[in-house]
Amino acid sequence: MPYLESLRVFVRVVELGSITSGGRDLRLTPAVASNRVKELETRLGVRLFNRTTRHLSPTEVGKVFYDHARKVIETLDEAEAVVAGFSDSPRGTIRVTAPLGVGRRIIAPLIPKFTNQYPHVDIRLRLSDRPVDMFEDGLDVAFVLGELKDSNLKLRKIADCDRVLVAAPDYLARHGTPQTPAELLTTTHNCLLLRFPRSPEYFWTLQTPDGPLKIEAKGRFDADDGDVLTQWARDGQGIANKPRFDVASDLKSGALVEILPKTPPLPAAFGCLYPHRKLQDPKIRLFVDHITTESRQAIARL
Repeated sequence: MPYLESLRVFVRVVELGSITSGGRDLRLTPAVASNRVKELETRLGVRLFNRTTRHLSPTEVGKVFYDHARKVIETLDEAEAVVAGFSDSPRGTIRVTAPLGVGRRIIAPLIPKFTNQYPHVDIRLRLSDRPVDMFEDGLDVAFVLGELKDSNLKLRKIADCDRVLVAAPDYLARHGTPQTPAELLTTTHNCLLLRFPRSPEYFWTLQTPDGPLKIEAKGRFDADDGDVLTQWARDGQGIANKPRFDVASDLKSGALVEILPKTPPLPAAFGCLYPHRKLQDPKIRLFVDHITTESRQAIARL
């Protein structure tokens, strides 16, 4: 089905922003992906992309064609999912995203067991601590940790994950161990912040006997990668606010120490998001069920 493959390539190139990325996502070389796009343009008799040496963007007609092409692909995928529901062997591709720490320590180790049970299902896992747009990026399932705002998606809550404030013994020896939340706001301490471009003010919300206390955490370092913050904390550069499972091994080894245990950060909700229609697909439903059950057990063990 060359035409259908060309449609799939075109849709992924638009969503991922380059022929190389679109082809890689479909396990095609850049040359093959480029040829598929050219074949589609020849068939349609129009130019679908504006091309420069550094940038690729859909033309106006390309944007219109993308909207229709994506609906065709989604309709076909849904039809195949219905047929797969009559089979004991679901097949196809599941595109998954997760935050770095969650993905590396919780999600990724659970995937082989699922694919061993369902060998005709391929998993494309993409890890990032940055917010994602499921529709724009063509994702099927997004695992999330923290506040959830997108009401257009179905949320399945998996667990509440305890968070802890941690620092290295060397840092505490040099700067002192905070005894109250107010001490975090002094110039003595450096809070390590997970932030992105155009992030709003950064707050940590702590649990106190008088209820939640929101403090404006400040520090000289911030990064958009949670694992970088953990490494900075290990290196004695400041105090990090982390899910307990993310630093469990460091706490056990003594590389990091929990501070303010009587006023810890509020737990973070861990769950998965997916478009409502996706749960009609047996492979998506089976995958979400598998990760939900196994990750609850994995988090409990950490």
